Amino acid sequence: MKYYDKLIFELSKEGRMGYSLPRPKDNLDTCDSIPANLRRSEAPLLPQVSEVDVVRHYTNLSQMNFGVDTGFYPLGSCTMKYNPKINEEIASMPQFAGIHPLQKNLPGIEAVYQGLDSALAAITGMKHFTFKPCAGAHGELTGLMIIREYHMSRGDMKRTRIIVPDSAHGTNPASAAVCGLEIVQVKSNANGLVDVEDLKPLLDDTIAGIMMTNPNTLGLFEKDIREIAQLVHECGGLLYYDGANMNPLIGTVRPGDMGFDVMHLNLHKSFSTPHGGGGPGSGPVGVCEKLVPFFKVNVSGFNGNFGVMLRAYAYILMLGRENVKMCGRLATLGANYIKESLKDCYKLPLAQVCKHEFVFDGLVNDGAREGVAGATTLDVAKRLLDYGFHAPTIYFPLLFHQAIMIEPTETESKETLDQFIEVMRTIAQEAAQDPDLLHTAPHNTPISRPDETAAARNPILKIWDECAC
Repeated sequence: MKYYDKLIFELSKEGRMGYSLPRPKDNLDTCDSIPANLRRSEAPLLPQVSEVDVVRHYTNLSQMNFGVDTGFYPLGSCTMKYNPKINEEIASMPQFAGIHPLQKNLPGIEAVYQGLDSALAAITGMKHFTFKPCAGAHGELTGLMIIREYHMSRGDMKRTRIIVPDSAHGTNPASAAVCGLEIVQVKSNANGLVDVEDLKPLLDDTIAGIMMTNPNTLGLFEKDIREIAQLVHECGGLLYYDGANMNPLIGTVRPGDMGFDVMHLNLHKSFSTPHGGGGPGSGPVGVCEKLVPFFKVNVSGFNGNFGVMLRAYAYILMLGRENVKMCGRLATLGANYIKESLKDCYKLPLAQVCKHEFVFDGLVNDGAREGVAGATTLDVAKRLLDYGFHAPTIYFPLLFHQAIMIEPTETESKETLDQFIEVMRTIAQEAAQDPDLLHTAPHNTPISRPDETAAARNPILKIWDECAC
């Protein structure tokens, strides 16, 4: 075992410490002022280590993680993984970082909210935004609650069904179910788009609306969106826009102009704020003019993560009206460049021009032959780790059995994309010649290939105590 592979408790030695605090001048026991019922009966279980051991331990742990600052991160359906450092500087300013949530009405804070509201409204074609939702799924729930409130205000109580495409993000049906709506699935056609003919029979006076992502989860623009909007509106329903894939449309096409009535934006996806690790997030909801009165739905006592909103606003101001449109165009260019460069090695089920992301369906030649299992999508993802790249999204969307969803985003250089393409081609060659090499990957990471199914079914969750001193 390497020195830096040890747990910090294993480095612990009796009596070792990394600090020395002077005793109070009055020489009183500092615990005397703490009520007896709040004191520990035993000393806390802490390792006894020097300062240098602590620093090395956590530095080495940080180097075992993968992050956007360490390498290319082509995870699909996530978008905008770059966090400009100027955003962090602005969010760290004491004038912002030191604000208490109860100081939400300070003029400077209000100015940020108003400015961001105006900018997002201009970008999306919505009338106004509410910033209470703390994440994308929270925004979905808020938008659906607004839709329900709108129908109930009109006495239209039987509109309790929501249409969700079969290619949708999993949060769409989940949010609808939490909102008490019945999910009705509409199928995709052979081109990977919403099947308008399958949609028409679903539309009646029980439909509250339809949830859509455009471009959809396959990275394809729903070219029939105007017809879909007309059909849904004619039956009395509303259109909900899942803003998770807004990235390629920024500055080019607006959901409001497509006919959407309500939407959420993932500020942590489309506008350069920290993304991953479970948060923080922000999912502001925008509505058309007739739905503004229904912002009263109570989803939070406060506005959401102010630091995330501040970063997003800084990013929009930094780009300006003339440059924000380049985000989507560069993201689209990068995705199509990778797709066209690899389609001879990986199966491309839908060959049309994509937007910011696209989906392969496994390898053209996986090396399968008698007595030898072929390389799978999971094998490709694991092998990528050996080459220093984060794996793309795999086995999603569910429309394809061996799905590999790749999304380069607008911030990666051509040199990085070329390197990724070269590695993906190398892996395809390895799969054809020696699939066992992929079956056992990764080989160069801190841990080798774990049994992920066993880990999920039988997690080991306990406090480390065997080496505690």
